[in-house]
Amino acid sequence: MKKLLYFLIAILFTMQTTEVFAWGTTGHRVVSEIAERNLTKKAKKEISKIIGKQKLAYWSNWPDFLKSDPSWKFSDSWHYVNLPGNLDRAAFDEELAKSTDENLYKRTLLLIEELKSDKLSLVERQQKLYFLIHIIGDAHQPLHIGRLEDLGGNRVKVEWFRKPTNLHSLWDSALVDFDKYSYTEYATVLDVHSKEYNNNLTKGSLEDWLFDSYSMANKLYDSVEESESLSYRYHFDHKDDVEIQLLKGGLRLAQVLNEIFK
Repeated sequence: MKKLLYFLIAILFTMQTTEVFAWGTTGHRVVSEIAERNLTKKAKKEISKIIGKQKLAYWSNWPDFLKSDPSWKFSDSWHYVNLPGNLDRAAFDEELAKSTDENLYKRTLLLIEELKSDKLSLVERQQKLYFLIHIIGDAHQPLHIGRLEDLGGNRVKVEWFRKPTNLHSLWDSALVDFDKYSYTEYATVLDVHSKEYNNNLTKGSLEDWLFDSYSMANKLYDSVEESESLSYRYHFDHKDDVEIQLLKGGLRLAQVLNEIFK
């Protein structure tokens, strides 16, 4: 009886946590692996002073794992920024500017500046680097630039191959894991473009990148109906969207790290 109880608790915990994680473990590792493959020699050297020989992908999910630690509860809001839907660019920028300091946008800007400082302890530099790696990945999961009223799609209930889920969780994990790639395989098949192509994806500012994700989020909200049953067709329709967001996340993360550790 105890074993059954523990099993049910574990299942419940899994169902709860998948609603707040972004990209799932695979997606974050794909982003980090692409980023690592596009680091400059100088950035690799400087980052190795912080994390040793360990790969970026190893630490990419650390901020999500922290959600089980009550002492880090204050960081939950760093993983997303909620905005009203269907804003034009001027209104979007205005909403970003007046948003709380404790969201993905403001925290990313702060982490970038903090990591440029030489006054941090090693532990502080490690933790801030782990968070930056993670939340730049979050910034490219479109529903992390979603709407407050539905918690970034968490309240948009759908079915995925007849199993209940929600729009946010579908984009966190189900679509990323559908093709059964390991994170290194996925990084390899995505990061195959020319330098010119990659440079075009990394143009612009953080605000531009967030608006890019926000615009896709608006399309995703329009792509489903409440309680809709989704399966192969939805994957087919959005495979390219998932993959371009993973690629953008990795290349843009590399650009940020290259700039910090130049």
